[in-house]
Amino acid sequence: MSQVRQNTALSRFELEVDGHVAFVTYHMVGDVMLLPHTETPVALRERGIGERVVLGALEHARARGLKVRPMCSFVRHVLTQHPEHQDLVA
Repeated sequence: MSQVRQNTALSRFELEVDGHVAFVTYHMVGDVMLLPHTETPVALRERGIGERVVLGALEHARARGLKVRPMCSFVRHVLTQHPEHQDLVA
């Protein structure tokens, strides 16, 4: 399976699987990455793909010393399932 990649032109993190792309959008405000929206195509749902793309965005933030603001309910859900990333929340 492919890796989560940052698409700076579209301000989102993406994961392509089986010809479909799941993504989480972001906006930077200083050193805080706002995460307002996730989208997982119907064909990829219930497979953990959305969670993987969110975790990829969180790993990106951690590697760069950024904080995140989870504006999307799905991002908040993933954070509750992965308390090891709670320290990233701004």
